[in-house]
Amino acid sequence: MKKLIFLSLACVFTSFMVFSQSNCSTFYPMEEGASYSYALYNKKNKLEGTTDYKVSEVNSSGENTYATLQLNFRDAKGKNAFESNYNITCTGEGIKIDYKSLFPSQMQQQYTDMGLEMDITGTDVELPNQLSVGQDLKDANVNVKMKMSGMNMNIDVNTIDRKVIGKESVTTAAGTFDCFVITARTKSKMMMANQEMSDKLWLSEGVGMVKQETYNKNGKLLSRMELSQFAK
Repeated sequence: MKKLIFLSLACVFTSFMVFSQSNCSTFYPMEEGASYSYALYNKKNKLEGTTDYKVSEVNSSGENTYATLQLNFRDAKGKNAFESNYNITCTGEGIKIDYKSLFPSQMQQQYTDMGLEMDITGTDVELPNQLSVGQDLKDANVNVKMKMSGMNMNIDVNTIDRKVIGKESVTTAAGTFDCFVITARTKSKMMMANQEMSDKLWLSEGVGMVKQETYNKNGKLLSRMELSQFAK
């Protein structure tokens, strides 16, 4: 369970760049029905699962556009591991991902059914429409406090040192794309367990995230995620 929570929280901070161009956002689709699939591989290049995203609802109010994104992660055997919904706000200058959405809704419901009290705080994940090499991006974090029958559990995930480091061309099963390259570090704490990882992300205008690599604190590759298909 700990491994799944770390995966769902820490990876979402950096892998949420999965969308296509719209009038509001350079990188994110605010179009109902837009869908994306990503293949997840471990350090031995073995398929570990597939993540499917779909924009299920889009609404506008004033200058802002709001979208709900459905996520479904299936393991290598095709079995559903977890599902979640995420809320995104596009301001015209970029997007903000609601920090409360970063803790999977399916897990929230499971813990609530178990009688746990939950308090989720943090800062929204932000990505501007305009990127340039050398640009620093804002840090992000989410903290989850859970309490049941005198037992307390705290989960804290911080994403720091987010920076645009260059431009590269990347080829996956979905095609070849010109991308910005973004790096970040993620520090996670849960009970007595601490994890530190770094990520390298390839982000293409009009498409979104094309590829992501995750490394341990010593710089060794842990996993990679690649765009396998998308549709608008």
